[in-house]
Amino acid sequence: MRVLVVEDERRLAETLQWGLEADGYAVDLAHDGLEGLELAQMNPYSVIVLDIMLPKLNGYRVCAALRERGVTTPILMLTAKNGEYDEAEALDTGADDFLSKPFSYVVLTARLRALVRRGATGAPAVLAFGDLVLDPARRTCRRADQQVSLTSKEFAVLECLLRQEGQVVGKLEILEQVWDMAYEGDPNIVEVYVSALRRKLDTPFGRRTIGTVRGVGYRLVADE
Repeated sequence: MRVLVVEDERRLAETLQWGLEADGYAVDLAHDGLEGLELAQMNPYSVIVLDIMLPKLNGYRVCAALRERGVTTPILMLTAKNGEYDEAEALDTGADDFLSKPFSYVVLTARLRALVRRGATGAPAVLAFGDLVLDPARRTCRRADQQVSLTSKEFAVLECLLRQEGQVVGKLEILEQVWDMAYEGDPNIVEVYVSALRRKLDTPFGRRTIGTVRGVGYRLVADE
């Protein structure tokens, strides 16, 4: 799951990035409103953490511009301000939730999970393919009613494939959604995680879930 954090306080932004990545998210950072607006329009984020007091373009204007342009990604707005009018303005411009600084990291991540459960308009909260069920908010995976333990990256790769059921998903597209913009390693790392998913999800159950389309990428296939 990929998250955009738009925060001009670099220490806070980097702390959030470190914590979220440790929890299995891929995180991109932006330090001003214009950069955040550009990234939010270019990339498929699961959720956006958006500060209100930003240089170049404040969070209210970023949020309003995204909604006007049809971007429905859930937005959690952060502010050092207090008061019901600030909260009301954030929600009126299209934000989905609001959190005042200073805040608890535990509360922040709980709010993010709640936003992911609700998702963007029309997006399912729980993803399923046959008897394979993935719950992004609770970070759980089950097959045939049995819990399957996945690493954070395995979970994210599977989520990427499930969200595009019926489509062929290329390696570069998986990299864009699961790894952050700073990743400059071998694209074949995707093959490593797909192989791991097959060992955990298919081999023990005698199934075949992730098919390879040679030269193109991967897609989910119905078990035969």
